[in-house]
Amino acid sequence: MPLAVAYVQDLDPLSNRLLSTLVAALPVLVLFFLLVVRRWLAPKAGAAGAATAILIAWLVYGMPIDMTCLAFLHGIGFGLIPIGWTVFAAMLLYNVTVETGQFAIVRRSVASLSGDARVQAILIGFAFGAILEGAAGAGTPVAICGAMLVGLGFPPLKAAIICLIANTSPVCYGGLGVPILTLAGVTDLPADRISIMCGHQLPLLSCLIPLYMVKLMCTWRQTVQVWPALVVAGGSFALFQFTFATAHAYVPSLVLWPMTDIGGGIFSLVVTAIFLRFWRPKNEWHYAETRKAESGKRNEELPTKDGVAECKPMLDPAASDPPAGAIEPNLTAWSIGRAWMPFAVMSAFLVASGFLRQTENQRAVHKQPMTEVCPGLLTRYDIPISGLHAEVSRARRLQKPPRPEEVATALAGGSLVLGERKEPERAMFEFAWVTSPGTPVFVAALVSMLFLRVNPRQIATVFRRTFWQMRIPIPTIAMMLGLSYVTRYAGIDATLGVAFAETGVLYPFFAAILGWLGVFLTGTDAGSNALFGSLQKITATEVYQGGAFTNLSLDQAQVLICTANSTGGVMGKMIDAQSICVATAGTHQIGREADIFKAVVWHSIFLACVVGLLTIVQSYVYPFTSMVPR
Repeated sequence: MPLAVAYVQDLDPLSNRLLSTLVAALPVLVLFFLLVVRRWLAPKAGAAGAATAILIAWLVYGMPIDMTCLAFLHGIGFGLIPIGWTVFAAMLLYNVTVETGQFAIVRRSVASLSGDARVQAILIGFAFGAILEGAAGAGTPVAICGAMLVGLGFPPLKAAIICLIANTSPVCYGGLGVPILTLAGVTDLPADRISIMCGHQLPLLSCLIPLYMVKLMCTWRQTVQVWPALVVAGGSFALFQFTFATAHAYVPSLVLWPMTDIGGGIFSLVVTAIFLRFWRPKNEWHYAETRKAESGKRNEELPTKDGVAECKPMLDPAASDPPAGAIEPNLTAWSIGRAWMPFAVMSAFLVASGFLRQTENQRAVHKQPMTEVCPGLLTRYDIPISGLHAEVSRARRLQKPPRPEEVATALAGGSLVLGERKEPERAMFEFAWVTSPGTPVFVAALVSMLFLRVNPRQIATVFRRTFWQMRIPIPTIAMMLGLSYVTRYAGIDATLGVAFAETGVLYPFFAAILGWLGVFLTGTDAGSNALFGSLQKITATEVYQGGAFTNLSLDQAQVLICTANSTGGVMGKMIDAQSICVATAGTHQIGREADIFKAVVWHSIFLACVVGLLTIVQSYVYPFTSMVPR
């Protein structure tokens, strides 16, 4: 018998598909209107969007109001821990390096490789950002790399745009492969095969993204001037990404894909740094010449050449530089290593916590107790949300198809309706206080304080400054996640998703767009995979049975379409509320979320369409169909 639940989602609550889809889009439209058109502060716009979603879930979809509020609170909890906690810790670590003067040395060490802003964007925004994304994700690359670029003299708005665009192709393997593991979990497809498919798409994007970033900074002629650096940085990362993502296809025991982004970022950074010892741009290009008017001014609105006002950061890393005319000490291996130490310690702790997180996930799957830090204290607590956990069921179309063994059991006992496998939605608050990315980053900040001998006055300054910087971004993140959780549990997101599924043979293109929408709504690629992964597999099966995939088997079609949800979704990362808020925090542009959104939204749509077109080609055009793993 089907499991008894308190609420079953309805894909068409108004009995009119068009009207239901329009109503389902209202929370996103309200958020967009208030944030971009009316220019409300992000927390207020997020709260209004969440209120709209709650009313629609209650009055239109018929979800009990107590369950709707619980879904909202569940989302707020996830917005605070781990996401808000991670962002706070990342900014705390950065502020430690600024307060102690180490960030100035980091900036000089990068500038010593190249004083060219185009090359600096490649080294920090792309390569170093990939390391951070692979280790932690959750907006960490945007926060830290954005702050570093501003410290190097980049206009804050440009720094935010560059880092948001750079934080795309690595997202699929972010957090030690969590998005792929999530997709495998909701689709029952092997994670190793999904990784191979990602490895046959993402390297192409990894070669494109550095070029795209630099072109946004300058003209085509100035972009072509640094083509060797673009080839080396993007090519080395793409080569490493392909190798680690697909190594197990050639050597089955060599499973390296969870470390793809970390290893790829390090490899690209080192190879590019070595290359820069032998090659330099003929004409060095940087923002300093276009920002002379800003000298001596802080926190003032200033026009740029594209007519968009930008502001100096509230905390200017240059403040730790010596006075003008002073002779700076020579950089040594010790001074550079000491300055980069906080980021190295952070990366090491993040990698270690990532492996522990994988162990936690395995224990959770096998229903084993979590690892103990000490007797009676576990590394993670899975807390069911009473009144919501296992009380919501997806609509029948979105249910997972029964497994072969379940079909056999049903035929023997007659207790299951074939084609229907109802599974109630989980609502577990995972309080992973040890392995949440914010914890290793926070510990790295404390270790850095000890290593750099930060005095009590400096510690107080760092914490006070960080709390002030986070007063708007963290509430905004909480509101946005509350909104997305209401849409998820009420089924509002599913109504939007099914609208895309009606496109038939064009669905491979829209599969990527659906993933893009999922990341925009949930803020993470893993969240998008959890949201739409099962729907993607079901729709791939329907399109295959309609005779569209003539050059692919059913298994191949399912792997390709489900992977497109993840690879297309990464392009939505630059416009989701979490990333926008992190970008404003990292570049000290609180209140300018709308400006950043408008600056990147069309780039996000264009790049998502690129992934969609690539998926179309791999679906129907030989020999590209051979890129889909069997």
